Amino acid sequence: MPMTTRLLSLLLILACIAGTAQAEAARRVFLAGDSTVAEYGPERAPRNGWGQQLQSFLDPAALEVRNHAIGGRSSRSFIEEGRLDAIARELRKGDVLLVQFGHNDAKIEDPTRYTDPSEEYPRWLMRYVELARSRGATPILVSPVSRRIWDFGSLLDTHARYTDAIRALAAREQVALIDLNASSSAWIRALGDEASRPYFEHVPERGVRDDTHLSVAGATLVACLVVRDWKALDPSLAGHVVRDTDCGAPPTARADRAAQAHPSSVVHERDFARQQPGPHGGPGTTTGYTLFADAPGLPFVMRKRVLHPGAGIGLHQHHKDEIYYVLEGRGRYVLDGQAYDVGPGHAMLTRSGSTHAIEQVGEEPLVLMLAYPAKTP
Repeated sequence: MPMTTRLLSLLLILACIAGTAQAEAARRVFLAGDSTVAEYGPERAPRNGWGQQLQSFLDPAALEVRNHAIGGRSSRSFIEEGRLDAIARELRKGDVLLVQFGHNDAKIEDPTRYTDPSEEYPRWLMRYVELARSRGATPILVSPVSRRIWDFGSLLDTHARYTDAIRALAAREQVALIDLNASSSAWIRALGDEASRPYFEHVPERGVRDDTHLSVAGATLVACLVVRDWKALDPSLAGHVVRDTDCGAPPTARADRAAQAHPSSVVHERDFARQQPGPHGGPGTTTGYTLFADAPGLPFVMRKRVLHPGAGIGLHQHHKDEIYYVLEGRGRYVLDGQAYDVGPGHAMLTRSGSTHAIEQVGEEPLVLMLAYPAKTP
């Protein structure tokens, strides 16, 4: 093969490889939405939109988030202001368009934003769907994130008619739907009134009590819900998700707790303090804290032990697996005849059949956390 032909063939191969790489790297995720999705600068802290945190869940080499959401817009005003046109100029085959509106669509006092949920709201949303499909992109409708408004212990659904409308539209037109209203409502209910407050824009020192807009923590959690449910729609997305999405709680979360055979609990170690001599014939005095010793059905034992100056745990052979973790202080640990100097951050695993011993070193107590299997009945 002549040199020129070989060179041209090589250039064609490189061009194909480059083109493929560019196509793989160019997939974008466009966001059209309102203030609960939008991005905010540090001057607006702690306010964050969930779209601001979405990229942290997605590999930027595979999916690049382009957030066009802006505060105060409805499905109607976003289009009439030309903001969907800006997305249309960039949108192309393989991209994804996430669309969340509803908060401002309900503002009946403002005709520039209001959309009737039964007819106008789905009609405006279809404009986004049609655009995406015409470009070969994937449209995904997102029902509006829940407000945190409690009334006599119950979370109010302020988006009910709009959520019903978007669900009906998604089913009728076969459009993918992330039902964020349902998932965020269940999450807020599971947290409860007081515990859900930090996830919204509450700044008591500035007199800010906003139960619509999210804090950084809230925006991150809601972005997690979006990605979690997006993966359920498109399992191939999982390969491009770089963070854990085990978030939220099902609507039955509170009911599940009430039905627990063995309820969860919180305790304080001071209530379990017991002065003891060094175990297994060790010198000095120790303080033991056996936590959840009486918890039924728990397959492990967790114990904190403080070895005061001069104390130790004598040499003994193990009949069970056991983990020691050093919280504070320093010690000398002997495992199967080999000695180790240990301090905060060291973790020691002793398997059944091994021998070990430990002694406190220095002036500060040695504080250990222990874990081992519970005895079977």
